[in-house]
Amino acid sequence: MAQVQYYGTGRRKSSVARVRLIPGEGRIVINNREITEYIPFAALIEDIKQPLALTETGTNYDVLVNVHGGGFAGQAGAIRHGISRALLQADPEFRGTLKQAGLLTRDARMKERKKYGLKGARRAPQFSKR
Repeated sequence: MAQVQYYGTGRRKSSVARVRLIPGEGRIVINNREITEYIPFAALIEDIKQPLALTETGTNYDVLVNVHGGGFAGQAGAIRHGISRALLQADPEFRGTLKQAGLLTRDARMKERKKYGLKGARRAPQFSKR
């Protein structure tokens, strides 16, 4: 008996998350560790659970995530995006709810590149009058 799985890929900044939804009781496992063990901030954990809370499917699915690149905030955003896309695969009825909350849109904001002659993207060398 093959178990039903729903896949979603989420991206944010330089993070990429591959998300699998499996019918279960609501566990969230990120890189083979529990969510509270992997992400130390309650606000980011709330962020990740947002699509599940909006669609009221928090206890219906176990969420298995592989994520790499970026820091905690970028990874949390990528996971949230991936969960939203996987939920859409599970039930297309959720589209309106998720779209209204802005969870299906890829956040395109990225780090600006460093330019030559400058110390960072915009930071110029210190000006010296003499």
